[in-house]
Amino acid sequence: MIRILIEQQRLIHHRATGVCHEYMISTAKQGVGNQRNSWKTPLGMHRIHQKIGHNMPLYTVFRGRKPCGIYHHGVDDPEKDWILTRILWLEGVQTGINRRGQVDTRSRYIYIHGTHDEDHLGNPVSHGCIRMQPEDMVKLFDACCEGERVLISP
Repeated sequence: MIRILIEQQRLIHHRATGVCHEYMISTAKQGVGNQRNSWKTPLGMHRIHQKIGHNMPLYTVFRGRKPCGIYHHGVDDPEKDWILTRILWLEGVQTGINRRGQVDTRSRYIYIHGTHDEDHLGNPVSHGCIRMQPEDMVKLFDACCEGERVLISP
């Protein structure tokens, strides 16, 4: 199970083997909320709907969940909210809270993904997704599975 702690800006991965890994993250600048177009990180119980980017190089750029190049520090726009390295696409499992209608996490395209903006990890600066350092993203991606539970709490 993956736990995302908004206030601490931490992601904790509890594995069935008892091993626990903790990572610094960045969640939404606008805070928490489940409404469509809110630019907020959704709360509640989710699951990993799809893992995207297996074996892609660090800093692979994704557009529409498809790899389309490599991010280059000092060349590409650092102000853009790049989706890099790997994607864990989240899906809400609580109807009316984070699933279906105007609160559907999957249709909001909420991901756990790598970022180029590593200096701001530990601070809420994203557009709703959960950002991670690229090397940490690879470790988490390789250690988790589709369908795994993800609890996002304040």
